[in-house]
Amino acid sequence: MDILIKHLRPLLAPYWKQIWITMLTLLLITGARLVIPEIIRTLIDVGLVQKNTEILMRSAIWILLIGVARAALIFLQRYTSQWIAQRTAFDLRNRLYDHIQRLSFTYHDKSQTGQLISRCIEDVSSTNEFLGNGIFEITQIVLLIGGITILLFSTNWLLAIVALLPMVPLLLMTSRFGVRISKLFLQIDQAMGELSARLQENVTGAQVVKAFAREPYEIERFDYANRRLYDTRLETFSEFARVFPTTNLLVTLGTIFILFFGGFMVLRGELTIGELVAFNAYLLIMAQPAQQLTWVVNMGGEAVAGMQRIFEILDTKPDIETPENASVLPELTGRVEFKNVSFRYAGEEQYALEDIDFTAEPDQVIALIGPTGSGKTSLINLIPRFYDVAAGEVLIDGQDVRSLDLPTLRRQIGIVLQTSLLFSDSVAENIAFGRESATDEEIVAAARVAQADKFIRELPDDYSTIVGERGITLSGGQRQRVAIARALLMNPRILILDDSTSSVDTETEHLIQEALAELMEGRTTFVIAHRLSTVKRADLILVLDRGRIVQRGKHEELVAFDGLYKEIYDLQLKDQEEFAGITQSN
Repeated sequence: MDILIKHLRPLLAPYWKQIWITMLTLLLITGARLVIPEIIRTLIDVGLVQKNTEILMRSAIWILLIGVARAALIFLQRYTSQWIAQRTAFDLRNRLYDHIQRLSFTYHDKSQTGQLISRCIEDVSSTNEFLGNGIFEITQIVLLIGGITILLFSTNWLLAIVALLPMVPLLLMTSRFGVRISKLFLQIDQAMGELSARLQENVTGAQVVKAFAREPYEIERFDYANRRLYDTRLETFSEFARVFPTTNLLVTLGTIFILFFGGFMVLRGELTIGELVAFNAYLLIMAQPAQQLTWVVNMGGEAVAGMQRIFEILDTKPDIETPENASVLPELTGRVEFKNVSFRYAGEEQYALEDIDFTAEPDQVIALIGPTGSGKTSLINLIPRFYDVAAGEVLIDGQDVRSLDLPTLRRQIGIVLQTSLLFSDSVAENIAFGRESATDEEIVAAARVAQADKFIRELPDDYSTIVGERGITLSGGQRQRVAIARALLMNPRILILDDSTSSVDTETEHLIQEALAELMEGRTTFVIAHRLSTVKRADLILVLDRGRIVQRGKHEELVAFDGLYKEIYDLQLKDQEEFAGITQSN
């Protein structure tokens, strides 16, 4: 519970006025509830025993007025408590989402999407439920039990002790129950996150699952995660089922003690009938919050578990942040320099890059080529500082990227990733994703350069057409061209193309290359490609193998010497170029 108090205090701090209003209404509701048994005592001892009709009428009117006032106060209390809960959940969900957006690639590399979704929705909801009901229920329980205890002892201290004896084991049992239930709810939240992750992965990879006929395997994996959630929930409800009947029994014992011992006191003249009825009424009023205590503890346990998972994220500091007193970049010239750079991913012993050293001058085209896993994508990810180097420096215009303001750095770098991700929005919104202020004319111009305008015009609503999730309604080549248009619209000083023509046919690739040739003027461009046809005109070709630069130079220089580049050339282009030469000579 300490974690709940620690983290809820700053969340609730902005709404102290609403909290005080809610607490005041709870105090008035509790006071009104405690007055009624005293009115009933007067009604019996004076109105009925002494046959005083005026007391009977007055008591009935007071009970009616108190009932109406309580109804109005309960409405106000419910409204303000739910307002506080919903507002706090709104703030917490926004804060959590904002923090997830700021966490670095290192965090997302090892996190399951389903787990993050579960924490943003399920765990925030459990916290919201406790804020809307749990906190104020606990307050009301404390007020009622405290008030009733004082009234019982002021009426007859001996009978009060007898009546409250069963409450001692009830409170002890509830506290132990709270400890056990918190651990169980943490297991439930983890199981729910695992189930969400399984579902998200399966829905995202539905095509792969069907292509390999792996439906039975995926069903079995989902069933296992679902079974774990089922078993944990069942264990939780079993725990709850064991506690709840015991609380009823203890409350019933209290009533029996009052009627038995209180009855003897009435017979001996030590207690009036009205006092006995009022005494029992107070105990019955106490019984309800005593029974609710297990429910509130249950709710608190779920909230504690949810808070633990939420603040596991919120307490995680981003690995990549803008440093204090960071340099705000003016418009870049585009000079990029790698000085003895080595890099490895978090948790990995082997380096993905070692001793990378080269300089890209403004307006140059730098091509990166090499086998899969050679470190090409890792290298270009260091330029916008998606990751930090393990050794060495990455300099842009002579400044270490670790000293720069991240937003201003990344706004001047246009990136087309190997896998083009589009959002479930219109084509125009996807193109303008990096520049919200872009005009329709600028969006269309970028699409034309990327050779996307023609197919977009053929869509049902052209630029207003909504693409499916991850752009599923478009072909791979179409998605890639929209992604290229998105990068071009930013008018970047540094352009990164991570195998950006891998999903297009040869004809479209040729058209895009012609457009990009014009676009690359005045920009420093990094091109990752597996096809040599796309890198032949580069100013500098870097050949990578196992994280190292093994060759560098222009196309003509590299094919003149034996090495990895010539091997790739012999496999891909040599026969084509020789055939083209024979054809031209004929």
